[in-house]
Amino acid sequence: MKNRILGKDLTVSAVGLGCMGLSHAYGAPTEKHEAIRFIERAVDMGYTFFDTAEGYGTADNPHENEELVGTALKPYRDKIVIATKFGVRFDTSSTAVNKPIVPDSSPHVIRASVENSLKRLNTDHIDLYYQHRVDPTTPIEEVADVMTELIKEGKITHWGLSEVGEETIRRAHAVCPLTAIQNRYSMMARWYEELFPTLEELNIGYVAFSPLANGFLTAKYGKDATFEAGTDYRSAMPQFKPEAIDQNQFLLELLAQMARDKNATSAQIALAWMLCKKPYIVPIPGTRKLDRLQENAKADGVELSAEDVNALDGALDSMDMSAVFGGTKVINIK
Repeated sequence: MKNRILGKDLTVSAVGLGCMGLSHAYGAPTEKHEAIRFIERAVDMGYTFFDTAEGYGTADNPHENEELVGTALKPYRDKIVIATKFGVRFDTSSTAVNKPIVPDSSPHVIRASVENSLKRLNTDHIDLYYQHRVDPTTPIEEVADVMTELIKEGKITHWGLSEVGEETIRRAHAVCPLTAIQNRYSMMARWYEELFPTLEELNIGYVAFSPLANGFLTAKYGKDATFEAGTDYRSAMPQFKPEAIDQNQFLLELLAQMARDKNATSAQIALAWMLCKKPYIVPIPGTRKLDRLQENAKADGVELSAEDVNALDGALDSMDMSAVFGGTKVINIK
């Protein structure tokens, strides 16, 4: 797989692996040893960029995903990049499938989080450390100050922000330069394209999570698709409702037509579209299936011309499509 550079100097595979779904939000967790083998296979396929977070887990083990990633990647540590996140917990008292997020980026919380993540990840440093969500009670400048200290101490080498807008990016970057933001981005979720000029001005990368609209853009889900109630976020996502399948037919047909033209799959077109839009965009699709893992990896070999990208953008601009899952509710109950 080709490489891309986030920020000034963080080299990663053009497509990364979002590891969350192995433990969290997509049904019952993958069996531990199977999940470890899966991540190892990703390394064999050329993935060098792996994304996790301290909060990706289950009620029984809230930190399961970091532990899996740390175990699986320990033998390859000098060849790969690990990104993880701090600053949120889930409101487990909620009955919602996608439980609300409670942000807390108090300096002492960050300090405890980084030490615990380092242990779970079996490493002496974190390559890219994101604030998972903005904490309205802790100024972003205070968070950036802590990141400066952690970089000086060698505990992290780069930092970033997730689900964030221009003002916060600028305020944070002025204190401690950002390497990347990690925001939602897909053909169905394009609202952060307005950040492109800011990212280019400041030389900040864009790590795109949910680049396939939580799997919808693979075109593998029909009206009969079922998802595990209570543990699979897709059971509550609007793009998977039966009526949405009908509403999104033009989008699916657009992908299918270009996939035929390019000898690719719909998912590869959706990923190649964003790869070809900007050289600093790195999608991190998640999957539990080896064939999908390889399919996503090969998306960086699908060549779309500027005319292809413009044609897709124009079609998307004028297309009626369903609502798409826009993120988990954030509440402040510190």
